[in-house]
Amino acid sequence: MKQTIWFDMDGTIADLYADPDWLPKLRAYDPSPYAEANVMHNMNLLARLLHRVQAAGYAIGIISWLSKFPTPEYNEAVTSAKLNWLNQHLHSVRFDEIHIVKHGTPKSSFMNTPHDILFDDEEGNRTEWSGKAYEPSDIISILKTLSTAEK
Repeated sequence: MKQTIWFDMDGTIADLYADPDWLPKLRAYDPSPYAEANVMHNMNLLARLLHRVQAAGYAIGIISWLSKFPTPEYNEAVTSAKLNWLNQHLHSVRFDEIHIVKHGTPKSSFMNTPHDILFDDEEGNRTEWSGKAYEPSDIISILKTLSTAEK
């Protein structure tokens, strides 16, 4: 199995928290903060780097939590919003895996190898991860290094 580079979405590549009303909207079962989130990086550069790391032999994936305030209908709306966001902002990227899962699901349960990498804004997720885990601010520099390194 290939080593996978995993990305959280909210607060890592999608700026969900820039909307000052994100929490009241989520509590009102409004999926718009997920759909309308700004990007947190230069997405053209990020897409190019993701293509390069895939060409270097890595798999890439998404592990993103659903809302803390779930209903089956809201989970479906949030999943759709997140998938549409990825398609809108990283449309050229073909993710090897995408997991949009119940809030609080241990992200390490999706590791494919002990050497998988996680980018996540939540310190608890980085701590729980048994591979290498980094903050969102490290994404571009680490992908640049991985895309040019010999595996």
